[in-house]
Amino acid sequence: MTTDATTPHPALPPSLDRVLKYFRSLGREEKMQALVSYAKKLEPLPPRYVAIDRTNFTVPECQTRVDIFPEYKDGKLHFYADVNVRQSPTIAAFLAILFSAVNDQPPSTTLAIPNDVARIMMDNIGLGAREVGLNAMVERLKRYAANLAAAQQ
Repeated sequence: MTTDATTPHPALPPSLDRVLKYFRSLGREEKMQALVSYAKKLEPLPPRYVAIDRTNFTVPECQTRVDIFPEYKDGKLHFYADVNVRQSPTIAAFLAILFSAVNDQPPSTTLAIPNDVARIMMDNIGLGAREVGLNAMVERLKRYAANLAAAQQ
């Protein structure tokens, strides 16, 4: 099923759907301002991750350096990202919006995110050029969630 920019995606978590409706109501300049605002909402990286080896956390498909760190506690996932918000506000905004939907939820919430969420979000936001890296970030989140789900079987 193909979803255009005006049609809600039935598989999106309600928080993502609300954000996309909000972006659809904005003009281009307002969308850029909203992206910067969302980028500022990206949770800072906890100090415990600053000095660790990031080899397994880097998303190499992204043009921008992005490291994603999962935490699992009490049956819930929480993701942190290290990205230069000033240089890459679109990436930071995308992650902030995505994390707001999946953080502190069971792995099944992350696994339920549709594979085309990057395209849907970028189409609604009005930016389409960063899909490869954005899809790689979504896949990374889903891989963490799938590994946790499999370990609990």
